[in-house]
Amino acid sequence: DVSEEDWFLRGSSRATFTPNSLWGLFSGSEWLGWSCSPSGLWLTGALSPSLQDLMQNVDELLETPGDLESLSRSQQCCVATNLLVGLEAVLRELSKLLPDGLLNYSAVTELSLKVQEQGDGNVTLSQTQAKMQLNWNLAQKSGDTDNGPSAVGLVSIPGMGKLLAEAPLVLEPEQLAALRERHKGWLQDARPVLLSHVNAAFLSNKDTRNLSSPVTFVFSHRSVIPGPRQKVFCAFWKPGQKGCGHWATTGCRTVDPRDTSTTCHCSHLSSFAVLMAHCDVQEEAPVLTIITYVGLGLSLLCLLLAALTFLLCKAIQNTSTSLHLQLSLCLFLAHLLFLTAIDRTEPKVLCAIIAGALHYLYLASFTWMLLEGLHLFLTARNLTVVNYSSGSRFMRKLTFPVGYGIPAVIVAISAASHPHLYGTPARCWLNPEKGFIWGFLGPVCAIVSVNLAFFLMTLWILKSRLSSLNSEVSTLQNTRMLTFKATAQLFILGCTWCLGMLQVGPAAQVMACLFTVTNTLQGVFIFLVYCLLSQQVREQYRKWFKGIRKSRAESEVYVLSSRATSDTSSPSTVRTRTAPRAHH
Repeated sequence: DVSEEDWFLRGSSRATFTPNSLWGLFSGSEWLGWSCSPSGLWLTGALSPSLQDLMQNVDELLETPGDLESLSRSQQCCVATNLLVGLEAVLRELSKLLPDGLLNYSAVTELSLKVQEQGDGNVTLSQTQAKMQLNWNLAQKSGDTDNGPSAVGLVSIPGMGKLLAEAPLVLEPEQLAALRERHKGWLQDARPVLLSHVNAAFLSNKDTRNLSSPVTFVFSHRSVIPGPRQKVFCAFWKPGQKGCGHWATTGCRTVDPRDTSTTCHCSHLSSFAVLMAHCDVQEEAPVLTIITYVGLGLSLLCLLLAALTFLLCKAIQNTSTSLHLQLSLCLFLAHLLFLTAIDRTEPKVLCAIIAGALHYLYLASFTWMLLEGLHLFLTARNLTVVNYSSGSRFMRKLTFPVGYGIPAVIVAISAASHPHLYGTPARCWLNPEKGFIWGFLGPVCAIVSVNLAFFLMTLWILKSRLSSLNSEVSTLQNTRMLTFKATAQLFILGCTWCLGMLQVGPAAQVMACLFTVTNTLQGVFIFLVYCLLSQQVREQYRKWFKGIRKSRAESEVYVLSSRATSDTSSPSTVRTRTAPRAHH
């Protein structure tokens, strides 16, 4: 890579900038072959050209672009990138030769430049279509051996819009998630429309990647009212590795969008503009809604049956079934609340409460999943009766404080820090703004990772135990069942949620289908693995069914005998009642 100093012209004799000389900066054979290395951005001349000549010739280059119009869009972006970065470096160096004061140049391209030996407080540069305000301390050159004056500059380049109008816009993941929530669908593309002029901001301090305080920009633009699938963004031009680039939004926030102006806060300096992105949204497939309702309904039934089994089946009650019971209850309540209240966005207070309850219940489910993984690891270590193991005593003391306490702490911290981010316009869930969604995704990623570690350690222990087993069939069967449960548990309790985090890119819809199917059927998987595939539970089910059939048969026999008794006693009763009448 070439530093900004290499973009600046070098030489010892007088020179002036002309459109031909500026065009010569970008007419080399290197960038025509795609690579836009700025190593050729040198002109013979001293550092004293006229700023006015420089601005006028930039305008002439962009107003009568000549061969620029024949270039492809990617090559035009490449030229624009070189011109923006090179112009910024030239102006920064030329500012060292200027006396203290404020310089304004206004033609097609506007330049505002303030040079000051020492300063404090805020400085504001105003132009026809743009205004920049920042703290003067940001311009101070920290750690620089050059103790010259500090400079702040803003250049508005209307002609640059023709070169960058069709460049792509890359949004932050949080913004993509917010748009997805807003439109209730999958964002396929965000096609930007340039609203304002392209404005390049620079300081004498070259390190502007992460400023200590934000810079405020106010950009005027043509009157626009965003449509239902349009949104205004503050964006900056991000050069690419090969001299080209794209519009990006990282580090810039749109704080006050209006019809004819937009205010932005940015934590770095570059070339900025206001864009309105038109979002192409693929509506959520109706089949996913059907799968969700059918799958969750089936899961609720299975979770209810599983919870009743763990409560009523005395033969299997131990630490393991206690964990299964709490997991089933948390998932049952979470799925039930999701199914009945996820779309109740009004009133907002109720929606926030629903979102907080869902946050807590799903986190509690994951915490019990973590305890399941820990218990599985402790069980694999000794392969003894779980009720009397040291691991079981440890788990009894640990389960409830961890299972319900940790989620409560996380939700309390989230609610205290950003209570207004519980609930979105589309559904009652966590708002992705300001990274708030990581209050859920962070613990989920941590628990899945820890569960994976428990799973690998369990498999390692089982492998060593299997190699040392004798021909005792019961131990072999128990070990194989434990291995199966370890595999099933990792899939049921962890991998299904990983699919939800992979819903990006071209495969988003496929991942959404897989996540919806596997996640809504978690209750079915739990009932299958922990109930139907357990020999003790199946035997208990047989006893219950036999008892039900026996009681039903006894009930039928009782009814039949009652009817028979009634039928045999009825005639004699009639005779005893009618005989006196006949005799009389």
